[in-house]
Amino acid sequence: MPEIHSQKITRSAALLEKLYGEPQPWIADTPLDCLIAVILSQNTSDKNSFPAFAKLKRQFPTWEQVIVADEKKIVDAIRSGGLANVKAERIKNVLREIKEKTGKLDLSFLKNLPIEEAKLFLLSLNGVGPKSAAVVLSFAFGMAAFPVDTHVYRVTHRLGLQNEKIPEKAQEKLEVIVPDALKQSYHLNLIKLGREICVARKPKCAECPLKKECKYYKEVFLKN
Repeated sequence: MPEIHSQKITRSAALLEKLYGEPQPWIADTPLDCLIAVILSQNTSDKNSFPAFAKLKRQFPTWEQVIVADEKKIVDAIRSGGLANVKAERIKNVLREIKEKTGKLDLSFLKNLPIEEAKLFLLSLNGVGPKSAAVVLSFAFGMAAFPVDTHVYRVTHRLGLQNEKIPEKAQEKLEVIVPDALKQSYHLNLIKLGREICVARKPKCAECPLKKECKYYKEVFLKN
């Protein structure tokens, strides 16, 4: 079964690249920047989180300044990203934890660790879950992680690549069966497909480039 899924992934990844091209990910200046940007992206869109991150960086050029800043000023800076009160507290706490555990505000040391050790460190930080950790590992370090957000979870479930009840379990499975060379581009293009075509309600199955690979299309859409 994993081999069959791997073949389906390879075919569907090629179809998505034909539709969308090879995606160009946003690259943060530092791994720590990437982590904070990921925290800001939780439960909101890039359209909201990117401006919030940019404003935070403008107001506080260093993360040391964020640690000692009045939390209300952080809230004001990131308000456009949504859940500003929760995220401001989470960001300050994560920064404090990193400094307490490593002695400085720097995550670049993770690049020298095996992926599982790097993942465990990120998961040890309050407010950093499996998806957020995988984003940092993939986009800050180029490691073979495969983040599963709501779009990736929905699309891979409909494709028949996983039938897990929760995204965290789906991520564990998909990280094994998605070829390392495809992990980053497949993740990004699945998100695009999930936003534009394989939407949560009334998916546009008839125009989907993956319909021949899709379990949902064959077992649900064609029978309605």
